[in-house]
Amino acid sequence: MTEIQINKDPRSPEQRIAQQVRQDLLRRKILALNLISSPGSGKTTLLEQTLPRLAQRYKLAVVEADCATRNDADRLEKLGIEVEMICAGVTACHIPQPTAKRAIEALNLDGLELLVIENVGNLVCPADEDLGEDHKIALLSAAEGEDKPLKYPLLFQCASLVLLNKIDAADALGADLDLMERNVRATNPNVEVLRISARTGEGLERWIDWIETRIRQKRDA
Repeated sequence: MTEIQINKDPRSPEQRIAQQVRQDLLRRKILALNLISSPGSGKTTLLEQTLPRLAQRYKLAVVEADCATRNDADRLEKLGIEVEMICAGVTACHIPQPTAKRAIEALNLDGLELLVIENVGNLVCPADEDLGEDHKIALLSAAEGEDKPLKYPLLFQCASLVLLNKIDAADALGADLDLMERNVRATNPNVEVLRISARTGEGLERWIDWIETRIRQKRDA
């Protein structure tokens, strides 16, 4: 079997846009997280549970992407979180860099400390798109099958952190979380893995600590 690697030209217009965003966020000392997963794995529920806690100590905002509705944006806005919605202009599988840049610039960035991009539900295309974020966060639920990191390795290779969600349902689903984690590490031996339940709150303190550590690091950079 022949493996084909695709490397994007850093001089391309898209990569230049991503670098412009990254430099602006660095200058403003804003930590940017790009949250990526399959549809239904729990991205919005995770943000509903974690962002209000962080909002007590930090100024934050969300760029919310969906192909057709603003349902998820409405859920977060009800919590008093500033949300910039991307709907028109999103392709079926990812956020284009120019669209992400416009959405970020539409937010009130003055004093902002944390920006979360909730990406389109897809394990493949968003992994290959640099939006100027500091970290890609991969969210994988117990319901998706232990072999997903092996079948869709790029995201897990690019991720700074992998969250295994819905661990409260693992027994009922017959999910082998140890095998799932081993498969994650088979694609990226050095990636940090946290097991969480966005529904019950199990493991969320470690996730929040992970974010806060990187907010402080960005502030001190």
